[in-house]
Amino acid sequence: SDWSADSWSDYGSRDKPGTTLGRTVPEGNVLFPDIFHTDHLLFYERFRAYQDYILADCKASEVKRFIAEYLEKVLEPSGWQAIWRTDVFEVLVGVVGVNFPALKAVVQLSEPFLCESQDSSFTLECMQELLELKEHQILLQELWVVYDESGEFDQTALAIEHVRFFYRCIWRTWDEEEEDEFDYFVRCVEPRLRLHYDILEHRVPSGLVADYQNLLSQCEQLYEKFLNVRNSISSNDSDSEAENVSMVEGLKLYDKVEHLKQKLKLIENPLLRYVFGYQKYGSLQAKGLRPTGAKVIHVVPWTMTANLLHLLARDKLCPESCEDLEIQFHRDPLAAVNACYEGDRVIICPGHYFVDGVFSIADSVELEGYGLPDDVVIEKQGKGDNLFDCTGANIKISNLKLVQHDAVEGILNVHHGKTTLENCVLQCETTGITVRTSAELLMKNSDLYGAKGAGVEIYPGSACTLLHNGIHHCKEGILVKNFLDEDYEAPKITMVNNMIHNNEGYGVVLVRPAMPSEMKDASAQEMKGTFLFLEETPKAIKSSIPRFLDCILHNLYLKFVSAGEETACAEGSRQEQPGCVTDELELCKRAETSEQTENNSEIANVLGATSAKKSQIHKKRLSELGFTEADDNLMSQEMFVSVEGNQFKWNGKGSFGIFFF
Repeated sequence: SDWSADSWSDYGSRDKPGTTLGRTVPEGNVLFPDIFHTDHLLFYERFRAYQDYILADCKASEVKRFIAEYLEKVLEPSGWQAIWRTDVFEVLVGVVGVNFPALKAVVQLSEPFLCESQDSSFTLECMQELLELKEHQILLQELWVVYDESGEFDQTALAIEHVRFFYRCIWRTWDEEEEDEFDYFVRCVEPRLRLHYDILEHRVPSGLVADYQNLLSQCEQLYEKFLNVRNSISSNDSDSEAENVSMVEGLKLYDKVEHLKQKLKLIENPLLRYVFGYQKYGSLQAKGLRPTGAKVIHVVPWTMTANLLHLLARDKLCPESCEDLEIQFHRDPLAAVNACYEGDRVIICPGHYFVDGVFSIADSVELEGYGLPDDVVIEKQGKGDNLFDCTGANIKISNLKLVQHDAVEGILNVHHGKTTLENCVLQCETTGITVRTSAELLMKNSDLYGAKGAGVEIYPGSACTLLHNGIHHCKEGILVKNFLDEDYEAPKITMVNNMIHNNEGYGVVLVRPAMPSEMKDASAQEMKGTFLFLEETPKAIKSSIPRFLDCILHNLYLKFVSAGEETACAEGSRQEQPGCVTDELELCKRAETSEQTENNSEIANVLGATSAKKSQIHKKRLSELGFTEADDNLMSQEMFVSVEGNQFKWNGKGSFGIFFF
């Protein structure tokens, strides 16, 4: 039953005549025979292979044994040829046996001798000596099976491909030392496999991909150093000063490795991937002022008529002093923005503009739609990271509707400087607006919807002011990221009179790492690396931040009392007189107003408490370094919070929540 009829595409079929796999011609000058083409497998094919046939529910320490048992079932033990590939040479070999526990093949050189190398030193005699040193055993993942039309070796080629892919893209050198209490496939294989295919299919921002590769390389190097230090300590039984120094060095390396591993897990986890912030477009340079010092108004007309030109001249093109005003006309909003210098202004006339590219704004410019937002639409075409990247000192975008499709990142990223968004409509696809560290966003009188992530993401060290906006029909409304373990200031947040409604999750979410005491209590209830919901882990929160729990419990109590009053009033209206209907409506209105006030107060209190916790951590770090006195202004890491008059309605999980990771 393990080899059902619908699995032949993954593993070949002994019952079907001929091969089901393609062939490919090896590159190079040597005429090697063709090999099986197996590196094109789809996500679900690899997923099913690892989950159902290879790893199942094994632990990290059992991985090699499970792979060996799988290979014993599907691998032909001898009688096939393969190309042995290394970084310096390729040689044709014949397989005469398999050492399954070691995941190695027993090989001998094929006749005629075919070898290609970077130099001419790998002669027949040299290769024979090398094989003798290796006892004629080489790793299976270094073999590419020679093509055979009979189909007899399809399963062999696919099995080796699965092993090769696993050790190249999934396995980490430190995995075997991880705790064995969790399913290895669920904890490691699935998220890494999904990340690999998300990258292949361009669903992960290029900057995040580069960061992941850099982190992985750093972690591997540090882990190797850690192993060397640990081995030097374990091989020396003396209690000397040098060994004590090595132990301290080993602890420091271990701490660094664990820190990098946590960052890697954040990116590997599709739910937490965008919690990890990365710096992007740091090399984008501002043009500055024009050499002539002049400022230009750029006009983008969909169609230009005499009446429109007259209106533009009256409203926008003739300010009080317009003697030397220069005006340039463009057919494309992106071309107009790319032509801007410091202080320029872009006026986009009514029309529906399709743009294939990214608006990268590094100077202080103003981008304005002439008319209502629904009349001036900029719609992104083609795949890309995002639509707007803002790094200018003072950027203003107004009276536009922005529409995003097939994106990887959010619709607008504020990386540096200040960006003002006024009277705009943003139809999102992935994340909405992201306010990065050291950046500032002022968003007012705007409408944002449709984000599959958060409508607005606020990073540590940023400033975000939201006034009179609508944020709705997103995965989460507003996501506030406060990394207590990073050396960033807390974000400064102002939220006044916003309508946050119909979001799938919470209206406002605070994301932060769990403290050790919280993780210790929560580990008995939740799996590591997953979200710890506030309402599901009261013990973890009560141990270190009781204000959070008290605030939530108080709010729940108010809602319970309010609900009870509504029920009592409703029953009275049915049993007594119709006059109670008016009182019921008034009571419900008051209860709703009271609930909205409590929601605003709750968010302000919790964000403030989290900021205070961060301030304590910074003071503790300075104290450990020997700084016992510090300027209160420098030490003030508290989050500036002003949350007033906001309305939270019909959000799937409630008005406010906290995620620990």
